[in-house]
Amino acid sequence: MKKLQVILLVALSSTLLLFGCGDEQKEQKQEIVKPVIEEVDEEPVADKPEENEEQPEPDEPEEETPPEEGMVRSRITNEWVTEEVDNTRPIAVMMPNTRTAAHYGISQADILYECNVEGSITRLMGVFQDWSDFDRLGNVRSSRDYYIYWSFEWDAIYIHFGGPFYINDVINRPDTNNIDGLSSSNFWRANDTGNSTDNAYVDTEGILADVKKLGYSLEYRDGYSDGQHFQFAPDSDPNTLEQYSDSITANKIDMSPTYPVTNSYFVYNPDTGLYDRFQHLSGAADGPHIDKANDKQLSFKNVLIQNTYFEVRDQKGYLAFQCHDTTRDGWYFTNGRGIHVTWKKTADYSPTRYYDDDGNEIKLNTGKTMICIVEDGDSFLVDDVKYSSKN
Repeated sequence: MKKLQVILLVALSSTLLLFGCGDEQKEQKQEIVKPVIEEVDEEPVADKPEENEEQPEPDEPEEETPPEEGMVRSRITNEWVTEEVDNTRPIAVMMPNTRTAAHYGISQADILYECNVEGSITRLMGVFQDWSDFDRLGNVRSSRDYYIYWSFEWDAIYIHFGGPFYINDVINRPDTNNIDGLSSSNFWRANDTGNSTDNAYVDTEGILADVKKLGYSLEYRDGYSDGQHFQFAPDSDPNTLEQYSDSITANKIDMSPTYPVTNSYFVYNPDTGLYDRFQHLSGAADGPHIDKANDKQLSFKNVLIQNTYFEVRDQKGYLAFQCHDTTRDGWYFTNGRGIHVTWKKTADYSPTRYYDDDGNEIKLNTGKTMICIVEDGDSFLVDDVKYSSKN
């Protein structure tokens, strides 16, 4: 059997200095929940077919003609990109999600994560494959350690602005290539948000300067998968989910029950075939989630909901999430429909894989993907019907 890694949460007590962005620094004695890696057995390999049983010949994939010479299918979105873009490591950028946040460049994220942090607010992490031309990217905000583990599976250069001491073990690992706005001279603050912390930005030139200074490679590390992160359906035969008898209609995916401060939700647009993202942040008006750099609304071809085991670490409400697992469930939405899925992630640099209820890896459609991390026990609404974890 293969071995895989599961993060277990182990409580250790010590007195440590709690620090975050700017004026978040405070000294406090508290219980620490710390990620620990343990080896566990993976599920058994499926039975092999009988020796004399005839197996059908696999269909030969049709050769695709790129729209321009030198373009290839993106390993992240399956869209056509240049070979240079596809062979350059992405960046993963931490962003706040409050009414004072000003999002610049966020609509260009190929993958966007949303997950709760303390106080039921959420942080966003955008994974950008092509980050060659940003003149303003942010706001950049503080890290949480579970986001770092999610960035590993993309082999991304992780960009943040400080963070609490819970990140120290993983952020100081020699294989964690991170750029911290607290120690970089290439970030700047713009007084346009009315907030003293949600106002830090960086640009492509500054990121490249830090990459060079810190000695990070722009090429994917040895041993990282050369293939696509997800399985994708061909553009000529998109995944409609209609092949599943138990698929559900999904015109609106409402995450308000699990994100009660952000109140984010997605509405399917049949004209574009995308899920448009909206938010009703506490203290702000309900409306589309807009990128201030180009006035575009955030939209996604795929929406994944990932139910995840979590624990509350301390009295301040800091959270810990189990990033490696083999038995948790979730949902996949695309083209106005949804199905129940299960997910597993077996190692830091392995992708999270999603499977239908027959055990087959699902095929996403070409385009951007939203990943909503949901605390076990929380619910969400699809066309006003409540759904929650089956674990």
